[in-house]
Amino acid sequence: MTSYDSLIVERRGDVGWLIFNRPEAMNSHSLTMLEELPRAWTQLSQDDDVRVIVITGRGRAFCTGADVKEISSYGSMGDRMAKLKRDPQDQGSGERRGVGPRSNNVWKPVIAAVNGVCAGGGLNFVAECDIALAASHATFVDTHVSIGQVAALEPISLYGRVPFGELMRLALVGKHERMTAERAWQIGLVSEVVDPPEKLEETAQALAEKIAQNSPSALMASKRAVWHAREMGRADALTEGMKLVESFWTHPDNREGPAAFAAKRDPEWAPPSATF
Repeated sequence: MTSYDSLIVERRGDVGWLIFNRPEAMNSHSLTMLEELPRAWTQLSQDDDVRVIVITGRGRAFCTGADVKEISSYGSMGDRMAKLKRDPQDQGSGERRGVGPRSNNVWKPVIAAVNGVCAGGGLNFVAECDIALAASHATFVDTHVSIGQVAALEPISLYGRVPFGELMRLALVGKHERMTAERAWQIGLVSEVVDPPEKLEETAQALAEKIAQNSPSALMASKRAVWHAREMGRADALTEGMKLVESFWTHPDNREGPAAFAAKRDPEWAPPSATF
């Protein structure tokens, strides 16, 4: 398996594992991780010995989305993303692939094993997996609006998977409330809560091995059929959502949120704008 700076990619029998490996930063997305994820997904997709993929994190977090301190160091999300080295597959397309398996056209079954805090952009991985498990102490929170960012791609991706009211509460309350693993199971965000938490990887591996016993081609075709049926209209919604995200990169709150986070102070938001 290829080595990575921010990820661990390994195979356990028929099961490929993609593990976020920035525990000191709560497995947040650095630019390095954003550049490595498409390569990792491609590696796992093209490995014929991998039948099923599990994603999880090292340390006390699953994934907490964009590295806000890194955003602050560049000034804004837009300034930071301008430094991203685009994958060769995206050159000339006018678009950038997202971070999750669906956005990277992974048609092998994918299980998310949420081992701890899942925040902000980390929700993309839960939204784009096929089955999600959560450790009993795991929590879910969408922090975008609390740091001056637009909550668009994650709620859009979760739409239809989570009841609308719960989805909007997650998006609008921001960092001020966390959803428990039990509540996530009650609303269908995850299909199983694993207790004790130490059994999470073992449980995910066992489930993946059950799935791996089935026809690989039938699994991929079945997944493709169901996702395509679910996504009628989703692609257009994500495109518009990305436009909103990018248009907000020049808004003063987009700079103020990361700056306040890095300085450990309360943000001073700009007055509401009719533009947004």
